[in-house]
Amino acid sequence: MPLEIITLPCLSDNYAYLLHDAKSGRTALVDAPEAAAIKSALSDRGWSLDAILLTHHHNDHIDGVQELRRTYGASVYGAKADAHRLPPLDHALNDDASFDLFGEEVKVLDVSGHTVGHIAFYLPESQAVFTADSLMALGCGRLFEGSAEMMWHSLQRLMALPPETMVYSGHEYTQSNARFAITVEPENAALVERVAEINAKRKLGEATVPSLLRVELDTNPFLRANRADLKAAVGMEDAENAEVFREIRLRKDRF
Repeated sequence: MPLEIITLPCLSDNYAYLLHDAKSGRTALVDAPEAAAIKSALSDRGWSLDAILLTHHHNDHIDGVQELRRTYGASVYGAKADAHRLPPLDHALNDDASFDLFGEEVKVLDVSGHTVGHIAFYLPESQAVFTADSLMALGCGRLFEGSAEMMWHSLQRLMALPPETMVYSGHEYTQSNARFAITVEPENAALVERVAEINAKRKLGEATVPSLLRVELDTNPFLRANRADLKAAVGMEDAENAEVFREIRLRKDRF
């Protein structure tokens, strides 16, 4: 049975995720922006916490780890390459590693770019990938540490997943990402429709995350740098894909 996935708003615009196995009663967490909201969600459901999966070292993804570990005794998983700036890890993971989580395989993908050592967790059976600040709904993370070439390579790894995969990203940035995306491809009918849907959801205070990878491929400009129609839209018909991605990222940084 696929894991039950609970989306938890944290801080002002972060998301964390609970992954619960009904058969065993065990629960994992992806990222820990704060302890209070996560402890409250666990208490409301009568769950404990067995594992914490960390995507990268930024404080708004790890600040709750120590308190949660102290309260529940949860094991902490994270990238071996990033271990020097993560909370102490019980399981240091390499790129392309896989591990068992309550009977389900989890595949580790290095998706460096936003930071070097950022990882994503892909669960084929649950058709879910937890991307934090690499691939976001209608966006991608700012390149604080990596290069455009590095991030484009990372995004291609995520683009290669099955299109029916649900993308669980780290922030509620979708509406602002949509305002930018429509400036890049104003004639993209799928994007125009998605922007309207996002605005309607946010007006009601509803989350726009997770999103379907197939929809991201059709509408997210950062995943479309290899598309002839997007290249034409930005006047870079003959440019290499990574260069087109770099241009879109620079435009977003200035937006």
